[in-house]
Amino acid sequence: MSTIFSLDYAKNLDSQDPLKAIRDEFAIPKQSNGDDEIYLCGNSLGLQPKLAAEYVNDELTQWRKLGVKGHFSGDYPWMPYHEFLSQGFADLVGAKTSEVVSMNTLTANLHFMMVSFYRPTPTRHKIIIEDHAFPSDHYAVESQIKYHGFDPTESMILLKPRDGEEILRDNDILQAIQEHGDSTALILLPGVQYYTGQVLDMEAITKAGHAKGCYVGFDLAHAAGNIPMKLHQWGPDFAAWCTYKYLNSGPGSVAGCFVHERHHKDKALPRFAGWWGHDKESRFKMENSFVPTESAEAWQLSNPPILSLAAIRGSLDTVAKAGGIEKLREKSLKLTAYLRQLLETELSEEVNILTPKLEKASGAQLSLTINLHGTDGKTIFDAIEAAGVTCDFRYPNVIRVAPVPQYNSFEDCYRFVDILKQAIEGAKA
Repeated sequence: MSTIFSLDYAKNLDSQDPLKAIRDEFAIPKQSNGDDEIYLCGNSLGLQPKLAAEYVNDELTQWRKLGVKGHFSGDYPWMPYHEFLSQGFADLVGAKTSEVVSMNTLTANLHFMMVSFYRPTPTRHKIIIEDHAFPSDHYAVESQIKYHGFDPTESMILLKPRDGEEILRDNDILQAIQEHGDSTALILLPGVQYYTGQVLDMEAITKAGHAKGCYVGFDLAHAAGNIPMKLHQWGPDFAAWCTYKYLNSGPGSVAGCFVHERHHKDKALPRFAGWWGHDKESRFKMENSFVPTESAEAWQLSNPPILSLAAIRGSLDTVAKAGGIEKLREKSLKLTAYLRQLLETELSEEVNILTPKLEKASGAQLSLTINLHGTDGKTIFDAIEAAGVTCDFRYPNVIRVAPVPQYNSFEDCYRFVDILKQAIEGAKA
């Protein structure tokens, strides 16, 4: 047994963790025996920050006491409430506050962005996405192509790993852009691939796409709150993300969106419009001539659900308590490296890690497959779940494990590998 594979070693790492107190800001689910769950599923649904519950309750009180006057009263009036999230979002994705907005849900935002940034012509109508895109992204892209009267079998360029490989190679992505760019209207790729946990080179993809005259957008569902980004500097045309994974804002919470500032004053840019995207100074004149706000807010349609925004504000304030995304990334790299080291030391023959080892190509998530004759990954997943681990399984054969730096510990990583090891040994017996 290796030195690192011990509870004392893990606890010592936790004792040296400058962010260890942030775990206390979260509600940790309990097992039936009263112990904390080993919750490694923040890549799917983050845990509840105590501030989120506090802020939601504040708005319920505001509603109860003030009714409609809550739109204009109190420390956080509802009318401009979405603006209270702008700085937090901007810090997370590396944008200007004018370039980010909280609105809708993720797939809805992708559709609204494609209204503006997928403008196919007979000679430039293709969309480059990955072959193993999250299904909702695939459905959205396919439906947009059909809506514009094109054939998805001709207009969808599906990026695939090489035969026998699981990870997209950066050079292969750039080569595909070079090959198909002249006939491509839009490149839509993830910041972090949901199945493998691979971080794509967003800067290089954006540069290559723009060089070929393509619009470039990113789905940041698994990137926002996970890895630092520099969207304004990198220059993609748009991006969208959900807030309930690494941003811990609650199931189905309102999503975020980025539109680069170079598009803000383009009033000729096609978009679906609603009154919350109208110029704020004249919005309540109630005139039927749309004047878009010169910011990402122009893509808003309706006034947003305040209770959801309150939960997001609580989540963003919790990130700020931890020192921001850069500090969280520092801890995340250490947590995931420790987990990887344990797996490679203790279970190198039985467990394969799909997620790239290179720091710049991986986030918090490790995607695992089980190499055990006669036993599939789902059987092992069921066993570790019964033993107190919460992670998730994605068909056909991946167990996704994400030690989240805000609330996971080195002890969580140790206990997970110990339970996984016991499950594998049990399957061998």
